[in-house]
Amino acid sequence: MTQSVPPQPADGNPYAQQPVDGNPYAQQQADGGNPFAQQPGAVPPAPVVAAPARNNIALGIIAAVVAALVTAGIYGGIVGATEYEIGYAAIGVGFLIGFAAGKLGGSNPVLPVVSAVLSLGAVYLGQLIGIAVILGDELDVSATSLFTEHLDVLTKGWSETADPMTFLFLAIGAFAAFSGAKKAAA
Repeated sequence: MTQSVPPQPADGNPYAQQPVDGNPYAQQQADGGNPFAQQPGAVPPAPVVAAPARNNIALGIIAAVVAALVTAGIYGGIVGATEYEIGYAAIGVGFLIGFAAGKLGGSNPVLPVVSAVLSLGAVYLGQLIGIAVILGDELDVSATSLFTEHLDVLTKGWSETADPMTFLFLAIGAFAAFSGAKKAAA
């Protein structure tokens, strides 16, 4: 069996561009041999731009709610492990909630207020979780069962043990959330 060898170009390079004559698949390369160059007279395609995630109030509120739930659990774990309310942790709770809302929600004036309210709830929830962890260790009961089955006892215990520092931590968390939302939106 004999194989036919395609004709070699004059310069001896077998990979050189084949002639266009008679080849329906060859492209006319008017731009210096670049087959991907824009053809003359062609309209460039419109760029595909994804919608920005910023300035979406609903997404900002959802992010703030998720951040509030996560940070409440972390704050509750810290309170339960140390058996102390820590002001820096309340600041962190508030700031993270506000930052999440402002970063995704943008500069809508509702978001700092919503963040502050969610921060109040998150710090309060974190304190309840902390009380459940502490009581669970003392009573040799699961903190989860205390929290789900005896929430009334936990809230009564919180209200009886709440002092001015407790309310200061709530206020600090709310202030941090408000300012965090403002800073993240800027």
